[in-house]
Amino acid sequence: MGKTAVRIKDIAAKANVSVGTVDRVLHNRGRVSEEVRQKVLLMMKELEYEPNLIARTLGSNRTYQLAVIQPDHTLDPYWQAPRNGLEKAARELKQYGVQIAVYSYDVTQVNSFLEQAEAATKSEPAGILIAPLFYRESLAFFERWQQQGIPYVLFNTYIAELQSLSYVGQDSYQSGFLAGKLVQFGQPQPGTFLIAHIAEDIANSVHITQKERGFRDYFAQLAPTLDGPADEPYKSPYNIISLDLPHPSEPAFARQLNRLLDDADIQLKGIFVSTSKAYEIAPYLQAYRREDIRLVGYDLLEKNIHFLHENIIDFLINQNPKKQGYRGIYALADVLVFKKEVPLLKYLPLDIITKENLQYYVDK
Repeated sequence: MGKTAVRIKDIAAKANVSVGTVDRVLHNRGRVSEEVRQKVLLMMKELEYEPNLIARTLGSNRTYQLAVIQPDHTLDPYWQAPRNGLEKAARELKQYGVQIAVYSYDVTQVNSFLEQAEAATKSEPAGILIAPLFYRESLAFFERWQQQGIPYVLFNTYIAELQSLSYVGQDSYQSGFLAGKLVQFGQPQPGTFLIAHIAEDIANSVHITQKERGFRDYFAQLAPTLDGPADEPYKSPYNIISLDLPHPSEPAFARQLNRLLDDADIQLKGIFVSTSKAYEIAPYLQAYRREDIRLVGYDLLEKNIHFLHENIIDFLINQNPKKQGYRGIYALADVLVFKKEVPLLKYLPLDIITKENLQYYVDK
């Protein structure tokens, strides 16, 4: 049986005071002597009284305006899922006074990010949820929010040195490490494995560099124990290269991929796409009839799902973008509205998606 809820009148009876006195102590209002206040607090502790914060919140007319800064979902379909998640959270939290304003930026234009982050800051929100894809440009805003006492939660990209309230998303390093295992799994023959970055500012994208580091570290730890001389250098049979591709609409994108696939000396065994754009690489493998090249990427976008069914994409790592938006808003609400503590890191699972288990993950 569950524990019986402690009522205010139970505390009053135990402390031998009126219900009104307990209410004044609870809400810190009215005149109560220090001796009586301490007595009531002691009885609350003994009885393990837990205030009904939800009921209290519903009774107040306070509103909490939250700002969300994320890439524009109309320009990149990946960002539709986080938006769906934060809108779902907003509907559920509306009764508690939570309101959300979304500030969308063009992920290819740093000025767009700066304008939207500035607009969000000037709105003086109670809290901010942000996907800080522009690392350098984000730092000044983080400092301003900290000075202004505005709590902020990160999603999609974790920046370790910040004093954010929380981070919601994947462990980028571990997801890159997992991608290495998936792209090499069942392929013991030596060869080349490619990390493909598509239209990314790598130097300014912390989550992308962490993925690449994890991918490379997976292959680095495959070095066998050598029986030969200790000073003999180890030469890995796996050649890891990275390629910074431009936007797929640019002619250089096709030229670089065609050159890579035409070069038989490279012995390309697998490709890891560091973002949700594996579907941009898939048509080239299909055209070259290179089903032998394993392709691993991220996210359950419609185009990725198509090539998963076509056996061109072998594995997708699901980043749970909808949950990132949903839980990011709830992290702010838990602190601001419900006065709860939230974990500094909220890592989401690394789901491995194949054609065979896809149906269990697709959001109907």
